[in-house]
Amino acid sequence: MFYYLLKYVLLGPLLRLVFRPRIEGLEHVPADGAAIIAGNHLSFSDHFLMPAILKRRITFLAKKEYFTGPGVKGRLTAFFFRSAGQIPVDRTGKEAGQAAIREGLGVLAKDELLGIYPEGTRSHDGRLYKGKVGVAVMALKAGVPVIPCAMIGTFEAQPPGKVIPNIHPVVIRFGEPLDFSRYAGMENEKAILRAITDEIIYAILSLSGQEYVDEYAAVVKAQEAEAKAEKERRFPRMPLG
Repeated sequence: MFYYLLKYVLLGPLLRLVFRPRIEGLEHVPADGAAIIAGNHLSFSDHFLMPAILKRRITFLAKKEYFTGPGVKGRLTAFFFRSAGQIPVDRTGKEAGQAAIREGLGVLAKDELLGIYPEGTRSHDGRLYKGKVGVAVMALKAGVPVIPCAMIGTFEAQPPGKVIPNIHPVVIRFGEPLDFSRYAGMENEKAILRAITDEIIYAILSLSGQEYVDEYAAVVKAQEAEAKAEKERRFPRMPLG
């Protein structure tokens, strides 16, 4: 019940007022039945904007850190995510991927909408990164369509580290459903899973117009952080005065 209170009374109207999102292709989202909505992930606000504009309830698989953050900010974030019915997923360890797939299939088994970010993490620079194959596994096992979605402008409205959003136009664009029934029963074929995932990412790319990077976002983030740390070790800042 609190999900709908957030959507229609507390948070939804505020998001619409601040971001004034323009919605395109909403007719591609089915009125009933299970489906996966796979989108790019540019901003913390993505988690709230899409549920605010969809007529149906959507459940996202969200990283566990959103539910365990310290301090007042951490507690507020956890409260909003739990109230919105989002599912925490541990992204560490060997079983992390399988746990996420089980949780996602549970949502789809109830004929609901499942929201997922195939890149696996938020883009730190606004580019679109290589997708992880979990979305393909769920699409085949559940036998459901995948609706690509592009969030446009949310990176500029609320880039990483920005708490108070900027006033910036936002477009939420849905594409035609992708049907992968031709691959039924092939969810253990790695080449098939990669082909499906790449097709989903390409559909998102076509909608968003982003620059594409054929590497995993988490790997690029780690490489850039390591390079930055190495530079600081080699060229430490001198104290002023």
